[in-house]
Amino acid sequence: MADLRIDFAGIKSGNPFWLASGPPTNTGYQVQRAFEAGWGGAVWKTLGEPVINVTSRFSGMHYGSQRVAGFNNIELITDRPLEINLQEIEETKVNYPDHTIIASLMVEPKREKWHEIVKKVEAAGVDGLELNFGCPHGMAERGMGAASGQVPELVEKQTCWAKEAAETPVIVKLTPNITDITATAYAASQGGADAISMINTINSLMGVDLDTWNTIPNVAGKGTHGGYCGPAVKPIALSMVAECARDPDISVPISGIGGIENWRDAAEFMLMGASCVQICTAAMHHGFRIVEDLIDGLNNYLDSKGIASVMDLVGQSVPKYMSWGDLDLNHKRVARINLDQCIHCNKCYIACEDAAHQCIEWFVDAKGKRALKVREEDCVGCNLCSIVCPAEGAIHMIDQPGEFPMTWNERQHLIHTIGG
Repeated sequence: MADLRIDFAGIKSGNPFWLASGPPTNTGYQVQRAFEAGWGGAVWKTLGEPVINVTSRFSGMHYGSQRVAGFNNIELITDRPLEINLQEIEETKVNYPDHTIIASLMVEPKREKWHEIVKKVEAAGVDGLELNFGCPHGMAERGMGAASGQVPELVEKQTCWAKEAAETPVIVKLTPNITDITATAYAASQGGADAISMINTINSLMGVDLDTWNTIPNVAGKGTHGGYCGPAVKPIALSMVAECARDPDISVPISGIGGIENWRDAAEFMLMGASCVQICTAAMHHGFRIVEDLIDGLNNYLDSKGIASVMDLVGQSVPKYMSWGDLDLNHKRVARINLDQCIHCNKCYIACEDAAHQCIEWFVDAKGKRALKVREEDCVGCNLCSIVCPAEGAIHMIDQPGEFPMTWNERQHLIHTIGG
């Protein structure tokens, strides 16, 4: 079996699967249950000045038969006294010394506040610190969370303050509620961060009840924006991880967060540059035992690829991810329909006719039946037909021999050279 042990910014962990800071890591009881189940680490629910949370707090977006395709919360940081949390952290670390405990922290943007909390949590025996600059609701209105995380200067300054007092690695958790996450990732690295984690939740309003006209969720008939997570945010999170991983000015390890529900998701994040992954919504939906499938699935995948260590997976797809201007404009791909697998639902025809390039047409086959085929000379390889097709194997996307490769950047350079 492959070696799933990781070294993340000097933090050793038995496997790359950590619980993200949130409801599943609210107490020592929960974190210890998670460690018993097999999780490699846990990021303790964010510590700071205890708050008063509201009810109700959560809402789910269901799509078709998929429960919790998306998840929204308006919960804030810990509502338990700091001393109780620190006591439980210390007890958990003593009982589970080989498991990773990271303390998530959020305090006012004041140097003395960061120094004070860093020293307290490190005295409890944590393996590292995660500075929460991502929470988009509640705490942001108090000048913390995303309010700090959206300002690169504040990210750099507060990271520096934490590093002044820290003896363990400092991870900076970034908000996705920003135009360019590489700006704050760079600021964190300039402030001395040992690593970054992303993404925190996305600003959102889950919905409106059409009977009562109340927002979902609501507190006594009043609602507010919350943080969005779950499987639906995975493409956004994966993109942001990839952008930071390919940026040569951001040379710190990345912990990937956002919509990870199974080993395949985890492997994708690691291929795109994450050295470990954090999971919250999936654990809330399915329980801590999902880690068994995560471990088995990743082990089997690595074995099938002949990869000895999971760390050898990290970043392998990053060189394949680039700016649009570096893509080959002359690459040709077309759709081809396999009539043996086609169920004649006509969804490909409708999609292409109404929303693509009108290159799927009717013909009469050798048996005298009407069927569909792609007029390949007009197909632009957009993939829409294969995406909407419900029959596995009925439509294949085929690469075609093309002209010599030419990117937009190369084309512009050539134009300017000839023009000059």
